[in-house]
Amino acid sequence: MSEPRDPSLDHPFDHPFERGMRNRRAALGDAWVDKSVAKANAFNAGFQHFITDYAWHGVWGRPGLDWKTRRVLVMAVTCALGRWDEFEIHMRGSLTPGNAHTLSPVEVREALFQIAIYAGVPAANTGFAKALGIMRELGIEPPPHPADQSWHPGVGRSVFTRSRPKLHATVRDARSDMPRHTVILSHALGQDSAMWDLVANELAATCRVICPDTRGHGRSALPTGTLSLDDLADDAVRLIDEVAGGEPVIWVGLSMGGLIGQALALRHPGKVKALVLANTTSGYDAAGRAALQQRIQTVEQEGLEAVAEGTMARFFSEAFRTSQSATVQRHQRLLLATDPEGYTACAAALGDADMTARLGQIRVPTLLLAGGEDVSTPPAGMQAMAAAMPHAECVTLPGCAHLSSVEQPWVFTDLTQAFIDGLA
Repeated sequence: MSEPRDPSLDHPFDHPFERGMRNRRAALGDAWVDKSVAKANAFNAGFQHFITDYAWHGVWGRPGLDWKTRRVLVMAVTCALGRWDEFEIHMRGSLTPGNAHTLSPVEVREALFQIAIYAGVPAANTGFAKALGIMRELGIEPPPHPADQSWHPGVGRSVFTRSRPKLHATVRDARSDMPRHTVILSHALGQDSAMWDLVANELAATCRVICPDTRGHGRSALPTGTLSLDDLADDAVRLIDEVAGGEPVIWVGLSMGGLIGQALALRHPGKVKALVLANTTSGYDAAGRAALQQRIQTVEQEGLEAVAEGTMARFFSEAFRTSQSATVQRHQRLLLATDPEGYTACAAALGDADMTARLGQIRVPTLLLAGGEDVSTPPAGMQAMAAAMPHAECVTLPGCAHLSSVEQPWVFTDLTQAFIDGLA
C-alpha cells in the first residue's frame, strides 16, 4: 500500500522565485508588479519567471550594495543606453512613496547631473523630462523655479548685507523641505567662508547654512580703521537680521569665529539659540597677546608670506601636514589671498578681547570642540571655558590641531550634528 500523497507538493514553494518576487514588489510596488504579472501568458510566463529569479533574486537579492545605490546604477545605465522603458519602470518605482528605499527628487536630480557628465547631456535631458513626467503622475511635481535663480548646492548663493560696511556670505538652503534651524559658520583668522565647505554641505541636509566672510576677509569690506570684537559681534547681528531673517541662530565659530560667537552671545543674547565654539579662547594671556602683536608687526613689515608657514604649523598637526600636504597648501594660498590690512585689524581685535570673567553669562546650550594637538588653544583652556559656562560641554578631537573642521571634517560634523539634533 503506497503512502498518501502530500497535496502541498502540487504547489511547491519556489524559494528563488518567491524571494525575487518579494524584491520586485519592494522595488516597483504591488500595483505595477500585479499589472505586469497579469499580462503573463503561455508565451511569456517563462520569461516572467526567469527575470524574477535571475534579476530580482539573483542580483537584487545579493548583499553588498544598498538599494539606493542599486537604484541609481540602474537609472544611470538605462539612461546612458537609452533603455527608456526600463528607465521609466525603475524611475517610477524609485519615486513611488511606500516602495522600499525610494529616492528623493533631490537624489534623482543629482544622479541625472552625474549622468550628464558621463553619458551626455541629451541622455540626461531626456531623463529629466521622463522623471518630471513620473513626478507629475505621482503628484510630487516640484514647484516652478526660475533658472536664473539656481545656485550650486555645494556653494550656495552669494549675498551681501544691505547696510555698510558690506558683508558677504554664502547661503545654502536646506535640502529637506522643512529646515530645522539656521546655522552660521564663522571662520578662522586668515581664512574665509570656503574653509567650511565640507561641513556646510553636510549640515545643509537639514538646516539652512550661512557662511559669512568676516570683515577684512574674502569678499567682505575692508576695515576703514581699528576694529574691536564688539564691532565684529555687531557685524554678526547685521548678518542675522539681513540674511538670516532676524531669528535666533546656531552660531558655529572656529578660532576667531568662536570669539565672535561669545561676544555675540554676551552683547546680543536674543540672536543666539546655541553655540558651537571650536579651537578658541575667551581671551589671550600675556604671552598670547604678545605673540599676536608680533605677528601683526611682521605682517605689516613683511607681508603675510612671512607668517604663512608658521601659521600652517599651528593650523594642522604634523601627521596631517605630511599626509595631506595638498590640503595644507590650499589653505596656505587662502591665507596669502587675505588682505593684510584685514588680517591685522582682526588680529588686533582678538588680542584686545577678554571675556573670561563673563562666560557665566552665556546661558545658551554650548558645545566646545578642542583639538588634542592644538597648541594655539589647548584642550585644557577650552575645558576651563566649559566649566565656567552653565550649559556647556567640551569634547576633544584626538590627533587634531587648530583647524579641526578641515583636519577632521567628518568627526567635526558628526559632533555638531548630534548637538544640533539634541536642541529643541
